[in-house]
Amino acid sequence: MTSAPNHEQKVVAAAQWLADQKEPPAMVVPMIRERFSLSALEACDACALAQKYRTIRRAFG
Repeated sequence: MTSAPNHEQKVVAAAQWLADQKEPPAMVVPMIRERFSLSALEACDACALAQKYRTIRRAFG
């Protein structure tokens, strides 16, 4: 079992990477699961967080 801070760091790192992509990959969940060693739930959390990052960037530059 992973510790909570490590879990959060991996999810945030995946979200930041995903938010920085010009075009999100076609099969994003499997890709970030493999790239960042995430569970399916963590990958979905990262996708949701990445969308929040994109929205904030558009709103506040």
